[in-house]
Amino acid sequence: MVIRIAAVGDVHLDEDVVGRFRPALEELPECADVLLLAGDLTRHGTEAEARCVAEEFGGLAVPVVTVLGNHDHQCDQVPQVVKVLEDAGITVLEGNGVVLDCAGGRLGIAGVKGFGGGFAGRCASDFGEPEMKAFVRTTTESADRLGAALRSLDCDMLVALTHYSPVPDTLAGEPLEIYPFLGSYQLGQAIDSAPTALAVHGHAHAGTERGTTPGGVRVRNVAHPVIKQAYSVFHVGDQLDTDQVSPIGQSGSQRSWS
Repeated sequence: MVIRIAAVGDVHLDEDVVGRFRPALEELPECADVLLLAGDLTRHGTEAEARCVAEEFGGLAVPVVTVLGNHDHQCDQVPQVVKVLEDAGITVLEGNGVVLDCAGGRLGIAGVKGFGGGFAGRCASDFGEPEMKAFVRTTTESADRLGAALRSLDCDMLVALTHYSPVPDTLAGEPLEIYPFLGSYQLGQAIDSAPTALAVHGHAHAGTERGTTPGGVRVRNVAHPVIKQAYSVFHVGDQLDTDQVSPIGQSGSQRSWS
């Protein structure tokens, strides 16, 4: 039993980018059962930009599931953005999950944008000024929703989808000073609270592709500036896990790597 998961994040679409990904996206049924989008779909989170996302990623031959990113919140048009995406058949998650029937089994996807805060030993704490407490509580509440969603899904394979990173591993290459604004250890704890097979995120444009939670869950940074491809493909199931990538607009040119 194997389920094939394509994923990309941080595509930052606007009118000038529409059409860039579509040729490779049309090939998805040949290599993937589902496409996950790890947030920052737009540049500034406008309804007009969301329509560009809908045009690029809507109407595909595989289900598309997404979370929003910080850019998608910039213009305070989240309800409008979500409506445009959902009208295009894209499932938007935030503290909830969805189960998809795939050829290789039932795939459960739990998603949340996440938030910053840092990682064990070098993180913000729920102490002091109200502003700091609010910052950390936002992180904790987001992680709690992710964990609850993961544990609630009845499925064969379980995947966590976030924008912010759950581990520091995939941030390598970013300045250490901004790690607390790129992810939080609480997300990793949430992922480890369930039998998660894979976690994918974006946000860290200068980061690294591969990491692992303390509990041993495979984590992949699929931000487009990192993978530099239309999407990466991950195989989860009974066979040895593998990762693949699909170059933008190039048919039949996937490469496997371990």
